[in-house]
Amino acid sequence: SQFSNEILLRKQQWLETIKTDPEWILNLDADEIFEDQFKYEIRQLTDISDVYVYNFRLFDFWDEKHYREDQFWCAHRYYRPFLARYNRNFNYIWNEQPQHCGRFPVNILELPNRTSELRLKHLGWARETDRLEKYHRYKRLDPGSVYGLKGQYESILDHKPVLIKWVE
Repeated sequence: SQFSNEILLRKQQWLETIKTDPEWILNLDADEIFEDQFKYEIRQLTDISDVYVYNFRLFDFWDEKHYREDQFWCAHRYYRPFLARYNRNFNYIWNEQPQHCGRFPVNILELPNRTSELRLKHLGWARETDRLEKYHRYKRLDPGSVYGLKGQYESILDHKPVLIKWVE
């Protein structure tokens, strides 16, 4: 398994995907799902010919109905690329680090891009057992907190984090 080296997995995923000559690449992890409205609006987004990348906000769920909100868990405040029109003539460049390398090439936002108000749920933190497993994995794979923030790693174990109820 190459799970200990995220960049190898991301690049392998990318190469296998572009072999299919895709028009669009929706790059989600298995523990991520868009809110219900996505299925009604995706076609409108992909029909706009001069946009190559869409950026969305990712909400880290801490249980089935709440996402976390604090200094370390605020991904939902920022828009990041999750959907890209493949451009075979673009020179894609990767962030060559083994952890927290990003899901798309680092220069993807050089392509024409927009934000969308559609929201993405990240359910990978929603169960306590998963959080504990991830905490130990990050401590093993990044013991010096070179690729991630030590404070964020430690905050995974917080017993009373600030949670906000999700509203569809």
